[in-house]
Amino acid sequence: MIKTIISIVIIAALACLGWVIWKEYDKYNTGRDVQEQQQAAVATIVPEQLQGMPNTWENGYKQATNAGVKTWTQWMKVYGQRVADPRRAWIELDYMVRISTDDPQEAKAIFATVKERITDTNSPVYPRIQQLAKTYE
Repeated sequence: MIKTIISIVIIAALACLGWVIWKEYDKYNTGRDVQEQQQAAVATIVPEQLQGMPNTWENGYKQATNAGVKTWTQWMKVYGQRVADPRRAWIELDYMVRISTDDPQEAKAIFATVKERITDTNSPVYPRIQQLAKTYE
């Protein structure tokens, strides 16, 4: 009788331990899946196809980005406020990444502004914000 009770207690303890291990594994695995989905979503976005900037400005924008940070900064001052989200947010995040080594405080300020503005989880920019959050918060 005592052996049976001890056996039942041991089996119950092993079952509980197995359940706890499974839940922890599931948490880890689900978190990794979400991270992979966010990275895949960012990789499939073509920034030039995002709404918010007239197509006629695209060539000037590319020239400004290729000319260097100083020219890009000037382009941002002239046109940045007239570009709408989600394209504006994407451009600001690109700019933020580019200047982050020279001016990390400005980069963090830009990130905070974009993150505050883009709260819709369905936004095409949202996965990129989540991806960059660990670095720029």
